[in-house]
Amino acid sequence: MGVSNGRLAMLSAGGTGGHLFPAEALAHELISRGWRIQLMTDDRAEKYADSFPCEKMHIVKSATPSGKNPIAIVKAVLSLARGTGQSRKIIKTEQPSVVIGFGGYPTIPPLWASTSVIPTAIHEQNAVMGRANKLLAMKVDRIAGGFLKPEGQFADKIVQTGNPVRPAVLKQCGGAYSTSTGDEPFNLVVFGGSQGASYFSEALPPALEKLSHAMRRRLRITQQARPEDEMDARKAYAELGVEADVSPFFADLPKRIADAHLVIARSGASTVSEIAAIGRPSVLVPYPHALDHDQAANAASLEAEGGTMVRKQSDLDTDVLSALLMELIDAPERLKDMAEKAAKVGKPKAASLLADLTETIAD
Repeated sequence: MGVSNGRLAMLSAGGTGGHLFPAEALAHELISRGWRIQLMTDDRAEKYADSFPCEKMHIVKSATPSGKNPIAIVKAVLSLARGTGQSRKIIKTEQPSVVIGFGGYPTIPPLWASTSVIPTAIHEQNAVMGRANKLLAMKVDRIAGGFLKPEGQFADKIVQTGNPVRPAVLKQCGGAYSTSTGDEPFNLVVFGGSQGASYFSEALPPALEKLSHAMRRRLRITQQARPEDEMDARKAYAELGVEADVSPFFADLPKRIADAHLVIARSGASTVSEIAAIGRPSVLVPYPHALDHDQAANAASLEAEGGTMVRKQSDLDTDVLSALLMELIDAPERLKDMAEKAAKVGKPKAASLLADLTETIAD
């Protein structure tokens, strides 16, 4: 990309899609406003180097202090310290107007090197603040919240912007929900994050087996499954006579969500934000082993507005899941109401709001 003469925003994110995608959305928005963008991250993000819209990508040392091994903890702290030294040199050389962090331990060195020197903010996707962001919250100027509410210790710093969603999701926003009645096809979209969830591949086929033959004939399933589960899921649906498209990845998943009559999914921050932005009814099953139970908190925020139904995985045996599907497939007006309430919660303008916040603290 060409380099403009605008101000420089330094974005920092852990090297996974969950952290990088909202940073990418902000980058596109700021570039449209004349800003230059650079990214500070760890070496995992190098696979995104060709797609992330930045003039430079700086790889800094970082590590995640975890477990109880004191030697491993000391090594992680030393790595973060080295990364902070690297970050100070980069900040001094590049002279950004603002530094924005998006979570993950790789954000700690750049933000530590920047606070008290230039304006800083962090973006927290989840309803529960992650460990890295907790360490930074006291030092930064502002905290942008996806589902995080302006309450508690840092209430005066928190601004609810929502979670920036991908351009492919934005294209699907604003479309009205179309009900499925009588013998019309019923589009069911199932996914558990970027790589699917084994639980859904195991739980859904036996639950569908308990549906009537007529109801199974209506189903048109899109299911994102792990590669090791794909063939078994395909076989199970074929034996049930259910039309199903099963794959580890769907490039057009936002379009499939928009066409869905019902979505069943985990409740990571990006997933909940995209379902709400598009405005579709869902059953959310939080990942039971999620750190800090952030998925349960994300789902609860949408359920509180009537935009979803939340069910614990431990409560969804075959009979319960089957009964739930029968109930919802035969309740098109209820699903439509959920879709409309989800859309009211959705924040398709989150990237713009986050860019506004960025410009406010940079001035």
